[in-house]
Amino acid sequence: MASTQQATKNSITLKGSTEIVSEFFGYAVNSILFQRGIYPPESFERKHKYGLAMLVSTDESLKAYLVNVLQQINDWLMEKKLQKLVLVVTAVGSKEVLERWVFNIETDADASGASGAATRAEKSEKEINQEISAIIRQITASVTFLPLLEEACTFDLLVYTNADSSVPEAWEESDPRYIAENAEQVKLRSFSTSIHKVDGMVSYKSVDDD
Repeated sequence: MASTQQATKNSITLKGSTEIVSEFFGYAVNSILFQRGIYPPESFERKHKYGLAMLVSTDESLKAYLVNVLQQINDWLMEKKLQKLVLVVTAVGSKEVLERWVFNIETDADASGASGAATRAEKSEKEINQEISAIIRQITASVTFLPLLEEACTFDLLVYTNADSSVPEAWEESDPRYIAENAEQVKLRSFSTSIHKVDGMVSYKSVDDD
């Protein structure tokens, strides 16, 4: 009986996996914005998540923006139509793309639909949180290898979906916003819920040591 209860506890539904991935994106975006100084440090508060002290923005307009984006991401994940999320850091003055944080998403094509029925896959919440924690730690450590952002910067979130996805009118088409030249990249760790796998990478404009 005990083993049956354990199996039920660890069975992951499409809905449950979607919630894990969406929540990760929220914390990852907040961590990047804090670490890269896109918003002032005093506009963040600490929250405990993934066994870490996470920093989350208290800026009301940013919070509202992220809630809107993450809800739409949640919907596309449930429809199995989300391919990647990209956070682009751009210089306010020159409009030059300085960093591009990419999170690729792979979805198990056999995952159950919106009914939320459990799949055959099993993975404990502890295992998933440990993998997510490792990515967040890399984001935190990114200041050790990324060039200093010496000018005011802003950010945009780009979402890649399947061609047949329905897109809300408020969303705009965008070019890929690649870094124009001298791009370096560092691969981040990945995590898997058994239904979704998320791979991370950051590209940045390298600075000449002249």
